[in-house]
Amino acid sequence: MELTIQSVNFDATDQLKAFVEKKIKKLERFSDDIILAEVILKVVKPVSAKNKDAALKLKLRHSEAFANKTADTFEGAIDLCVIAIEKQILKTKEKKER
Repeated sequence: MELTIQSVNFDATDQLKAFVEKKIKKLERFSDDIILAEVILKVVKPVSAKNKDAALKLKLRHSEAFANKTADTFEGAIDLCVIAIEKQILKTKEKKER
């Protein structure tokens, strides 16, 4: 699986990149079909309580999955995206098995 991390309006720390990588790698246990993962992290202006935006796009062998979440921290937003993507992957698997 290829992973791309893009940060908009700020420079992502190595710690944040490592966190994102670890979370995305966990998605591989749900599906072997993941080809590419794109993560876009943004700081939403104006500055408010929930101004950290994370978008996660997975390119699967026969489909795509996408999630976009906003939270107080990038870690929180990534967690929410991963949960949403897990549900999408499991739903796709169920449809295939029918």
